[in-house]
Amino acid sequence: SDREAISQTMQNSLDEATDAWGIKVERVEIKDVRLPVQLQRAMAAEAEAAREARAKVIAAEGEQKASRALREASEVIGDSPAALQLRYLQTLNTISAEKNSTIVFPLPIDMLTYFMRAKDAVHHP
Repeated sequence: SDREAISQTMQNSLDEATDAWGIKVERVEIKDVRLPVQLQRAMAAEAEAAREARAKVIAAEGEQKASRALREASEVIGDSPAALQLRYLQTLNTISAEKNSTIVFPLPIDMLTYFMRAKDAVHHP
C-alpha cells in the first residue's frame, strides 16, 4: 500500500542519514496521516471528477451500443416491408394506449406519391 511504500522510503532515507553515526534504522511505521482540510477537499474534488468522468464514459459507451442496435434494426426494417408495416402498427398501438386527444396517422410516401399523381391527372388531363 501507499503507507508501506512511504515507510520504506523513509526507512531508507533515515538509515542512510544515521549510518555515519553507526545507527541502523530497522523499521519505520506510519500509523496515522493527518491531511490539511484544503488537501482533503482537493482530493475529494479530484475523486468526484474521476467518478463523473467514468460515468460519462459509461454513458457514451451505452449511447454507442444503442446507436449500433438502432442502425441494425433500421437495416432489418429497410430490407423487409412487412417488418416496417409491423413496426408502424406497433407504434400506433403504443400511441393509442396513451391518453392523447389527437392521433396523427402518417401516410407512407408511396401512398402520397399516388395521390399527387392523381391530383395532377385531374388538373392536367
